[in-house]
Amino acid sequence: MSYRPYQEIIRRKSRRVYVGKVPVGDGAPISVQTMTNTLTTDVEATVAQIRRAEVAGVDIVRVSCPDRDSALALKDIVREVNVPIVADIHFHYKRAIEAADSGAACLRINPGNIGSDERVKEVIKAAREHGCSMRIGVNAGSLEKHLLEKYGEPNPEALVESAQYHANILQQHDFHDFKISVKASDVFLAVAAYQQLAEVCDHPLHIGITEAGGRRMGTVKSSIGLGSLLWAGIGDTLRVSLSDEPEEEVRVGWDLLKALGLRHRGVKVISCPSCARQGFNVIETVRTLEDRLAHIETPITLSIIGCVVNGPGEALMTDLGVTGGGAGRHMIYRAGKTDHTIAAGDMVEHIVELVEAKASELRERKETEKLAAE
Repeated sequence: MSYRPYQEIIRRKSRRVYVGKVPVGDGAPISVQTMTNTLTTDVEATVAQIRRAEVAGVDIVRVSCPDRDSALALKDIVREVNVPIVADIHFHYKRAIEAADSGAACLRINPGNIGSDERVKEVIKAAREHGCSMRIGVNAGSLEKHLLEKYGEPNPEALVESAQYHANILQQHDFHDFKISVKASDVFLAVAAYQQLAEVCDHPLHIGITEAGGRRMGTVKSSIGLGSLLWAGIGDTLRVSLSDEPEEEVRVGWDLLKALGLRHRGVKVISCPSCARQGFNVIETVRTLEDRLAHIETPITLSIIGCVVNGPGEALMTDLGVTGGGAGRHMIYRAGKTDHTIAAGDMVEHIVELVEAKASELRERKETEKLAAE
C-alpha cells in the first residue's frame, strides 16, 4: 500500500453544538479559538484585538465578563466583529444572563458554581431565548473542594468527575447544547483527563493546555499535548494558551492543525535549517516570507531550501519552491518542476508575487468549480 499522509486520524464521534454559526463537533472542522486580554469595557481596544485575531484566522473569541459593565459592553463588541463571542463567566449568574442579552453566542460557565437550582434555570432560560450554547470549563487549578478532599490532589479522575457533575446539572434541565474542557498546565494530566472524558461522554470537547507559558515554551507544551489528542482523534475546538498576543495563539493553533492535515489555511512553508552549503540566507528569507505572506488564506505549500541537496526533492511535493544556486541565481520550481532562475536580490519579491498569483488562481478555480456544481 502506498503511503498516504494523515490516513490514520479518525476523529472521535461527538454530538454537534453551535457557537453562533460555527459548528462544533460531529465531524465539523476543528475550530481555533483565542481570548482577549484587554479590559472588556474598553470596547475600542477589545474590538481591535479581535480584528487582529480575525486576520490570523480565528473562528471563535472568548471575552471575560467579570462585572456588569463588561457584560453589557459585549453588545457593542459583538456588533463590530465578524466572529462569535464566548462570554467568560465564573460565579455570578446575572453576568451570564446579561451576556446572553448582549449577544454572546456561548456562555463559558460551570452551573454548579452559580448557586441554587433557580439560578441555573434562569441562565438556561436566557441561553435558550438567545440561542446560546455553553462551555463547561474544568481547570486543575480551581477544582471543587470536595473533589480535592476526595482525591487529595488534581488528577484525571477528579477533572472528569467535575466535568460530569456540571454536565449532569444541565442535562437534568434538558439542556444539551454544551461542550466541555478539562484543562491543566501539566501536559500529562490534561491529556489523561481528556482521554478519560472522551470515553465516557459524547459531548464536543474543547481542548487546551492551560497556563502553558510564553510563546516558545507554551507552543512546545501545547504541541505535545494538543498534538497527542488531535492525533488520537480527540478534540472539536481548541485554544493554544500563551502569554502572548491572541493572534499568536491563533497562528500556533492553525499550525498545529495544518501539521496534522486536519485543516488547511494559508502558506505552509517547508524550509531547511540551513548550513554552510546554503546559497542564500535561509533563516532571514523564511522569516521575511512568513511575515509578507501572512495575509494569504488560500492553502499553498512553499519550499525554501538553501542548496540542491534536498531542494529538488522537497520541491516535488510543494506548489512552489526555491533552491539555492550558484553565481547569485536561484532555481524556482512550479508544481515540482524546474521553471526558471531568479537573481538573489529579486528573490523575495518574486516569491511573494508567485504565491499571490497562485492563490488567486486557486481561488478562481474553486469558484468556477462551485458554480459548475450548482
